[in-house]
Amino acid sequence: MTTTPNVMIETKQITKVVSTSEGELQILQPISFNVKEGESVAIVGASGSGKSTLLSLLAGLDQVSDGEILLAGSPLHSMDEEQRARIRGEKVGFIFQSFMLVQSLTALENIMLPAEIAGMDNAKQLGQQILEKVGLGHRGNHYPNQLSGGEQQRVAIARAFITKPKILFADEPTGNLDAANSEKVESLLFELNRNSDTTLVLVTHDPVLAKHCQRQLNMQAGVLTEITEQNTQTAQQQAG
Repeated sequence: MTTTPNVMIETKQITKVVSTSEGELQILQPISFNVKEGESVAIVGASGSGKSTLLSLLAGLDQVSDGEILLAGSPLHSMDEEQRARIRGEKVGFIFQSFMLVQSLTALENIMLPAEIAGMDNAKQLGQQILEKVGLGHRGNHYPNQLSGGEQQRVAIARAFITKPKILFADEPTGNLDAANSEKVESLLFELNRNSDTTLVLVTHDPVLAKHCQRQLNMQAGVLTEITEQNTQTAQQQAG
C-alpha cells in the first residue's frame, strides 16, 4: 500500500475480529476509506455499531485483524505496540468523553504534559498561551475537580492541541456536556482545527456536531458508508 499525496489516513479492507466464549465475533466488516490532510470527518451510528473500535484502530491504540492502515504515511498495521506508541506521541492528539485529566495536576500542568513528554522546552509558555485561547487563562492553577465539565473538556482540547498534532481523534467530545457547554466546545474544537490545519476525526451521537464536519460516515453493524444528502436524516435517527 503506497502513500497517496495529501491523504492523512488510508485504510484498505481493515477488519476487527475478537474471540468470545461463543467463538469469534467480527466487530468490523472490511472497511476501506481515506481522510485528506486538514479534513474534518464525523463517524456516527448506534451504540455498539463499531465506531469506537474503528477510532481505536485508526489511532493505533489497537491492532487490525486484517487489512492495512497508513497514518500520516506510517504503516500501523505492520507495527508493534512500541512503534505505534511512538507514532501516537509524534503525530496524534486525543479528546475523550470523560476528559481523562490527571486529577493531581492543575489545568496548566495537564495541558503542559504532552509537550513535556515530547521534550519541548517551552511547555509552560505554550501551555499558558493555549489556556488563554480556550478562555481559561484565569483557571490555570485550578485542579480538575475545581472545574466544571465544560471547563475540563476545554482543558482537554487545549492539551490535545499543544503539540500541534497532525491528526486529532475525538471520541464523543460533547457526550458529558449540557447544550450550552456542548456549543462552546464545538466552536472551540473546529476553530482550533482550522487554525492548526489539523485533520479531525470524531465519533459522535450528536447530529449538530456531526454536521459541522466536512464529511459524515455512518457505521452500522460494522459496515461503514458515506453519508449523502439523501440518507443524512436516516443516519442521524440511527445515531440518536
